Amino acid sequence: MATLGAWDYTILAVVLIISVAIGIYYRFVGGKQSTTTEYLLADRSMGITPVAFSLMASFMSAITILGVSMENYQYGTMFVVINLSYVLSTPVAAYLIIPVFYRLKTASVYEYLELRFGYATRLAASLSFSLQMVLYMGIVVYAPALALEAVTGLNQVFSIVIVGVVCTFYATLGGMKAVLITDIYQSLLMFAAVFSVIICAWVKAGSLEEIWRVAQENGRINLSNFSVDPTERHTWFTQILGGSATYLAIYGVNQTQVQRLMAVRSLSAARAALWWCLPILCLLSVSTCFSGLCIYWYYRNCDPLLEGRVNSRDQVMPLFVVDTMGDYTGLAGLFVSGIFCASLSTISSIISSLAAVTLEDYLKPLVSCCAKRTLTDRQTLWYSKLLSLFFGALCIGMAFMAGSIGGLLQAALSIFGIIGGPLLGLFTLGMYVTRANEKGAIGGLLISLAFCFWIGFGQPKPPLVSLDMSTAGCPLNKSYASDIFLKFAKAEVEDEHYFYLYRISYMWYAALGFLITFFGGWLLSWLFELLNWDNNRRIYQDADCTLIKHDLFVPPLAKRLQRRQMPLLVVTGTSSEIGGIAAEPRLDEIEWEKHKAVA
Repeated sequence: MATLGAWDYTILAVVLIISVAIGIYYRFVGGKQSTTTEYLLADRSMGITPVAFSLMASFMSAITILGVSMENYQYGTMFVVINLSYVLSTPVAAYLIIPVFYRLKTASVYEYLELRFGYATRLAASLSFSLQMVLYMGIVVYAPALALEAVTGLNQVFSIVIVGVVCTFYATLGGMKAVLITDIYQSLLMFAAVFSVIICAWVKAGSLEEIWRVAQENGRINLSNFSVDPTERHTWFTQILGGSATYLAIYGVNQTQVQRLMAVRSLSAARAALWWCLPILCLLSVSTCFSGLCIYWYYRNCDPLLEGRVNSRDQVMPLFVVDTMGDYTGLAGLFVSGIFCASLSTISSIISSLAAVTLEDYLKPLVSCCAKRTLTDRQTLWYSKLLSLFFGALCIGMAFMAGSIGGLLQAALSIFGIIGGPLLGLFTLGMYVTRANEKGAIGGLLISLAFCFWIGFGQPKPPLVSLDMSTAGCPLNKSYASDIFLKFAKAEVEDEHYFYLYRISYMWYAALGFLITFFGGWLLSWLFELLNWDNNRRIYQDADCTLIKHDLFVPPLAKRLQRRQMPLLVVTGTSSEIGGIAAEPRLDEIEWEKHKAVA
């Protein structure tokens, strides 16, 4: 097994030291992370550029570099169509969803659910998010450890601990400002890792046309699958409809992303950051897809998995680096640094968001309920840093469990679909349906989560069958027992019958979760209201249920509700002036105005 040279280790060390140095810098400059707002939301003073890069880097990490490249290497280019869903979904997030959160200006997006439905809904959604992030963080830390093991033989335990410790250090010490600034240079290193693969293959192939020709001749170029069969893994419908639901679940209502958008100065800046994130995101996605074709060109006559050189195709990209870049001083180190940075940016973001959610949704309400007091800002800041340390340690522990997970890309997107889809449906129900109530919303969420976990983790599932791989150019002294096993698996898929729901493409999980929560919650709300088991009184400012808190709804609906109530507000004000007596504000209205003033 090849090893990294001295210059490779030097580059990797410098990258890690810079991340640590940024954390130390923001600990001792500016506000010195002395307030909770500065620590969790960067004082709402960040520029558009760091936030735009951070939005991309938070989720498109080592999963993208290793997973997407192998998706195209093994199954073809159909996955790339998902980029169209990013384009279609960005205006929905920017102009419908984000304005609702920005008006509230809260550290936790789940506070919206308490204002709209009640604390029970907030707690259910927050716990779901926490579970989602804890599962995801294990895969993200495991990815660079996998890369280093394949490239250098470096112990996985050591790699996992290094990633976990470094990102926990600078995220805990420097707060949100350190996380956002490190994301910029870490994003650039991610691009450098991907383009180093493309350029190296380009040089060896002689032209990009040759790489494309080989991919086309061997069935890797496939953009024509318009099947409506939900059991087809990737089609135009799965990528656009399923991709849109996944994108909105991440960039619309996910705490990690919304927390970044709340760190800018204004709503227009938040929208601009989301729009600038789009080309950065698509460029990384498309270039990573093409890197998979580049790697296929190099191994077209001898697949490393069938040859027995690697244990998983997620290790093929690091192996390509060893085979092609070993003669170039420092280039392998640059690639490994890019993989490291991809995970550092994501883990630091997850740590920050989990600390915010735990503090705002669990700890503060618990102290208020049990001790009958509120935490001071100094206490809140101390707890935030302590929670960051805790979740940093937890992510290291979860990484050791990620080795049992299959393909990195499918595992990551499955997690976001299974939990993110139902959460998207819950927020959409609250923002669009005025008659929705708490019991209906929670009922819809729980039914959707149960269904998505069932189809997502239910067994047995049919094994994935890749496109044809060749061993014609492999050394004659190699054994190809794995090739026989893969052919047997392919025959098994064709002959054995699997339960239909277990065969549904993982790309539909988010869309199905969204639909079940939204329509199920709507139907249950109507039923509970009909039976007088619940109502939607929380959306009203007054006890007579005439003045709606329109800020709880998406801008088009909020404006319509505002216009509908305008005559009532004018008459009420005029009658008070004519009578010479000022009408007393009601308790619900006082609480709502008080919340807006604090925010």
